[in-house]
Order: sequence, then structure tokens, then C-alpha cells
Amino acid sequence: MQLHELCESIRATIQADFDDTYRVTAEISALTAKPGGHCFMELIEKRQAQGQAVYGRSASDIIAKVRATCWANIWSVLSAYFLDATGMPLQVGMQVEVDVHVDYHPVYGLSLEVVGIHPEFTLGGLMRQRRETIARLQKEGMMELQPALRLPTLVRRIAVISSGNAAGYQDFTDQLRQSGFAFYTRLFPAVMQGETAADSIMAALEQVFAGQQVFDMVVIIRGGGANTDLTCFDDYELCSFCAQFPIPVLSGIGHTRDVSVLDMVCFQAVKTPTAAAEWLIARMQAQYDRLTQLANMLQLQFTRALSEERHRLDLLEKTIELHSPEAIYRKGYSLILKDGSPVRSVTQLAPHDPIDLVFIDGSLPAQVTTPNN
Repeated sequence: MQLHELCESIRATIQADFDDTYRVTAEISALTAKPGGHCFMELIEKRQAQGQAVYGRSASDIIAKVRATCWANIWSVLSAYFLDATGMPLQVGMQVEVDVHVDYHPVYGLSLEVVGIHPEFTLGGLMRQRRETIARLQKEGMMELQPALRLPTLVRRIAVISSGNAAGYQDFTDQLRQSGFAFYTRLFPAVMQGETAADSIMAALEQVFAGQQVFDMVVIIRGGGANTDLTCFDDYELCSFCAQFPIPVLSGIGHTRDVSVLDMVCFQAVKTPTAAAEWLIARMQAQYDRLTQLANMLQLQFTRALSEERHRLDLLEKTIELHSPEAIYRKGYSLILKDGSPVRSVTQLAPHDPIDLVFIDGSLPAQVTTPNN
């Protein structure tokens, strides 16, 4: 028997025994598709842990792998349906449940023809993975680390992790610039969605860590999009990395309803990049108002102290005036001088001593005539 005869026999057997449509669950490990063209995938299954599939980078060894094809006429409908149902496109690393036909070609070997997909399975898997991630982070005490950090009084040196050309980043920087406060920002570019996002954000955080003494806070921002685009922010490795980061992290990743796991572990979470800027401005404004109140209080205390001191000086001046020689002279008293010195006792005088009598309006010479008894 020649090889092609054996292959044709295998093909006939497979077509006869596997002539139905089968629903299978798998992970997409490779995907190539062009607009209007066919989609070529590689589907894999990884070893299970504790009876459940393992997701993400924690997956164990591959135990099954097969090529899959979705022809253009089906792919155009199927991909649009999945995107509409989940808010995200089919991509590498995603857990899927698909309907397939089994095919065997003498040259290209075994493959599957994808004819349907069930988006609810993918969404359910993401939610299951999210719950497992939250439970693991809670068990490891990761939820309390970031909130325990202390912010400096003035938070103005900001490390920004975002896509550099994203509208959300522009909104954030414009908001800070228009605030009138002297914020310093530095962008650390990163991919903010998709299978490489978590690794890209962690790489950016490592760059921030290298110059951590420069920054008061890290802001992770991302513009709007479907809630399912936020799956990278539920990644355990990324959330654990952020939870243990030594600088407070503020997240504003463009969601309006759901809270990502990253939001749960970071120092502060807000809804959007604009809200992140507003949070920073509000904190700066609060410090400005506090300093203004202190300045006003100091000014008030200074004015009061100055008034009290002026009043005290006025009293001293009046006291001095009441006890001045002029005031005494006006009462009819005079000053007796002998040899230019005041006479304080009659014992200082003898008969015929020359003296001077000093009055308020002048002085007169005189002579002692009465002997000292």
C-alpha cells in the first residue's frame, strides 16, 4: 500500500466516523485572519488543575493541539457575532467554545473546520478566572498593601502609564495643565488592551521603579471601550505586581460600570482618565485651600498681636507722660539743683549755699538763708 492510499483510507474512515458537528472547548494559541479572508487558528488544551481549566500565564503543559480553519463566508459572520456579544474580538489566549467539523487531508493532516461559536462560554470563563484571581489576592493579603502607603502632602510628580496617542492620555494631561497647578508628568508608554497588555504595563512599572524617588504617584489610565476590553486588568500577575508596588497607584482605566481587579488592589481607583486628573487637582486644591486658610489665620493673628502691642505702647506712653518732669512741674513742683545735681534732702544744704530752682518755664538762682536744724 502506498502512503497516499493509507492517507485516503484514514480520510474516508474519519469522514465516515466523524461526520457530525462537535462542540469543543479550547484555547486559541494562534490566530491569523485578514479582512474578507479566511481565518486560520491553532487550538490547544492545557492540563487541568483541581478539576478546572487553568487560564493565563499559570497554565501547565499542552496536552492537545490541532489546526482549525474558519472559511471567509463563515468567519465574517462569526467574528462579527462574537464581537457584538462580548465587546472584544477573538484573540490569542482566549478560551472559546466552538462548533467544528473534523477534516483530514492527505497532505495537511488533521484539522478542524469552525462553523459556530458560543460567546457566553468565553464570558463565563473570564468571570470564573476573575473570581479565582480575587480570592487568591485576598488570601495572600494583597488587597491591603497599596491603601497602607502614604502620599506626600503635595502630589505633583506623576508617572503616567498609558498609550501615548490615546485620547484619554491627552484629556488627562490637558486637564492637569489647565488646572493652574505645577504638575510634572512623565509618560511611560504601554499597550493598554489585548494579550500583551499585562506584560507591557508591568514593564512600564519596572521603568518607574528604577526612578521611584522622582515620583509621588503612578497613574494608570486608558480611554473608553467595551468592559470586556478590561480583562487584562484582571490579570493576577499584573494585579499582584501593582499591589506590591512601593509608590501609590491611581487607576483610571475608562470603565463606567464594572470594577477591575486592578481597581481593587491599587491605592485609589476612579472611572476615567479625566476623573484621575480631577482627583489629583482636587487633592492639590485642598492643600492650596488649607495653606490659604493658614495664611489668613496667620494674618489675623498678626493683626491682632500688632493691635494689642500698639495698645500696650499707648498705655506705656501715657504712663511715662504722667510721670514725666513736665507733668510734675505743671502741678506746681520745682527742682532744686546744687552744683548741677538734684537736692534730695535738706541735709545736703548749708546756709549761704547757692542753688538753682527749676520750674516748667525756666530756672532761677537762689541762696540758702535758713540754717539746717
